[in-house]
Amino acid sequence: MNAPAPMIRLTTQRQIILEELAKVKTHPTASELYDMVRKRLPRIGLGTVYRNLELMADNNMILKLEVGGTQKRFDATTEPHYHIRCSCCGKVDDIDVPVIDDLVTAASESSSYQILGHHVEFTGVCPECQQREGITAIH
Repeated sequence: MNAPAPMIRLTTQRQIILEELAKVKTHPTASELYDMVRKRLPRIGLGTVYRNLELMADNNMILKLEVGGTQKRFDATTEPHYHIRCSCCGKVDDIDVPVIDDLVTAASESSSYQILGHHVEFTGVCPECQQREGITAIH
């Protein structure tokens, strides 16, 4: 098993980035988060925001989502949970379904890998795109 990443110091910049990330459930990109953080720290650069997001993700303070070949998105919720991505607009939301721990057990038993976790991404069409496109949800 990998050694835990060393804890990083929570600088003022990192604290504000975390606070802004925790305010939203939209799983913003670094650029979107930069626009949010700049309202509080007008002199911060996009590179600084991006480096801090990567560092905080590497230290398990936030999640980095690399979904569906799109830009990386970030999530303040670090507990295991699943996401759903709109195939029309690319929006990413949390989806409230139980995490399937048996899936890790099954993967471990059927391979010689040491399983560290899993990522499941659901895709669909968000309510806004359904309305805009005139799509009726199927249940």
